[in-house]
Amino acid sequence: MSSRTPKILIYSHDSFGLGHLRRCRAIAQSLVGDFDTLSVLILSGSPIIGSFEFRSRVDFVRIPGVIKLRNGEYTPLSLHINIDQTLAIRSSIIEHTAKVFDPDIFIVDKEPLGLRGEVIGTLEALRDTNTKLVLGLRDVMDDPQVLKEEWDRKNVYPALKDLYDEIWVYGPQDICEPLEGITLPERVQEKLRYTGYLRRELPRAALEQPAPEPFGEEPYILVTPGGGGDGVEMVDWVMSAYEMRQRPLFPALIVLGPFMPAAAAAKFSERAEQLRDVEIIRFTPQIEPYLASATAIVGMGGYNTFCEILSFDKPTLMVPRVVPRREQAIRAERAERSGLLKVLPIDHYPNPEIMSDALAELPELAPPSSAGVDNLLGGLDLISTRVGEIFDEKRTDPQRKLVNF
Repeated sequence: MSSRTPKILIYSHDSFGLGHLRRCRAIAQSLVGDFDTLSVLILSGSPIIGSFEFRSRVDFVRIPGVIKLRNGEYTPLSLHINIDQTLAIRSSIIEHTAKVFDPDIFIVDKEPLGLRGEVIGTLEALRDTNTKLVLGLRDVMDDPQVLKEEWDRKNVYPALKDLYDEIWVYGPQDICEPLEGITLPERVQEKLRYTGYLRRELPRAALEQPAPEPFGEEPYILVTPGGGGDGVEMVDWVMSAYEMRQRPLFPALIVLGPFMPAAAAAKFSERAEQLRDVEIIRFTPQIEPYLASATAIVGMGGYNTFCEILSFDKPTLMVPRVVPRREQAIRAERAERSGLLKVLPIDHYPNPEIMSDALAELPELAPPSSAGVDNLLGGLDLISTRVGEIFDEKRTDPQRKLVNF
């Protein structure tokens, strides 16, 4: 590597929810803490990326947002132009930023080709430079057959074989294999590196002030549907259990998420006003203090929520979605099988008695650490180690395109 300071560029398409952004942010925040002169730039389509705080030497470029319609098509989030124009603008910003920023490592989150192929040009432009090209994958992508059909349709395999240098899987291999059922050439399999889950910690600011106490000194259950865009059923189900009052329950703090439909959020707030033991927060970019002070957690099973559950070691009830992807359900099923948490299938919705029973028993469940699963949360450490190795290799031979590890 040359005398210039090291740089990492991270791409996150962020068409919906908080998952991609929060995963990329966690990696960036951790890396600048481990490398004193490192700068990390995040390319994101999230409309709320500006709501989050970033450590020094982490910054972002906001590309025009898009949303996915129920029919699977994409449309611009705000601009009154067609999707092809929007994607052309996004592609141009991504490629130009990469060329000017000139990163040592380019990490693409989840989508091998980017949204509708928008990072192909950037990958091709960087392929013959000494930038290390990395694809980062969740522990679970989708039902294996569905993922295979999707990747066949998008023709991602040439990129895996010819463009990417490494593929990092953000989970432990003995729990989940995201590419299960997909026959990969040996050349691609050799690029796979399982990191473990990404540990979450309290922000520095939260360490300097008292933890929030929404119910005074009373213990409470934290209910989080993540971004909230697909969490209406779960929140409705939980509130129905409190409204029925079949059994004594710990108070509940419900964080609706920024993408919860406005009408649903307003209705939930009205209902909560009638309940002495339910509080509603629309959105907070710092949910960690509430996770840390909660007695137990109810979540849907997204990747980030799962990392938080493991990190803060709370008894957990997962209510995973099953559409449009089975990702959450697969993760929840395997986590329950490993003894990490309990699952309440959404198939039982809207039966309030079943939810009431589950909530009453939740605080007495064992935390994830009691399952004795090894090496769950080593992801950030392993990523840091690998990044350090890449930097060392580049110092040794700054001009040569690095070979696969």
